[in-house]
Amino acid sequence: MHSDSIKVPKFTLKRLPLYYRCLRACLDRNQEYVSSEQIGKAAQVNAVQVRKDLALFGAMGTPGVGYCVADLKAKLEEVLGLNNVNEAVLIGVGRLGRAIIDYPGFERYGLHIVALFDSNPELIGTQVSGRPVFSTQEILHIIRRLQIKVAIITVPAEYAQSIANVLVEAGIRAIWNFAPAVIEVPSHVVLRNEDLAAGLATLFHYLAERNE
Repeated sequence: MHSDSIKVPKFTLKRLPLYYRCLRACLDRNQEYVSSEQIGKAAQVNAVQVRKDLALFGAMGTPGVGYCVADLKAKLEEVLGLNNVNEAVLIGVGRLGRAIIDYPGFERYGLHIVALFDSNPELIGTQVSGRPVFSTQEILHIIRRLQIKVAIITVPAEYAQSIANVLVEAGIRAIWNFAPAVIEVPSHVVLRNEDLAAGLATLFHYLAERNE
C-alpha cells in the first residue's frame, strides 16, 4: 500500500512526529526493533492506538519482536515528506525569528530556511546565522525567483495580514504563523497558527484548576 494513496487523519498526523522522534532515539542507541508499547510510552499514546496509526501505512509489527526501527523510520519519513527538503523563508528577524532560525531540529524534518526578510534598515543587507536578510519590499520577486513554497511569519501582529497577502501573491503555498494575530489566506494555502500567548494562558488555566 503506497502512503500517497492514504489521506492521513488529522489527529494521526499530530502523533506521527512523536513516533518518529522515538525511532530516531532508538537508532541513536543502536536498537534494531521497537514495540508499540515502547513507542506509545515515549509518545504518551496508547499502544493500541500506535498500532492502528501505523497500520494505515501498511506497517505491521512482528508478534514478540516488534517493528524494525530502520524500516519504520523510513516509512514515516516517506509519509511525513521528510525525504524532501522544503526550502522556506522567514519574515521578521526579531528575537522569536532568530530563535527559530537557530533551532537545529527543523533540518531533521526537512525544513531549510534559505532567506530572511525584515523592515529594519540596520538588518537589511546583513546575514543572520548565515542567511541573508532582505527588505520586506523584495518579498515578491525573491520568492518568485527562488520558487519558495513555505514561509514563516514572526512579525508584530499589525503587520501579519499584509505580509501574508504578499506571500500568497508571491506563490507561497504554506504559512507557519507565529504572529499573535488571526490571518486569512485562500483555501489553497495551508495555514498553521502558533499562538504562544494562547498556549501559555491555557497552561496557566489548567495549573490553576489543579491547584484548586
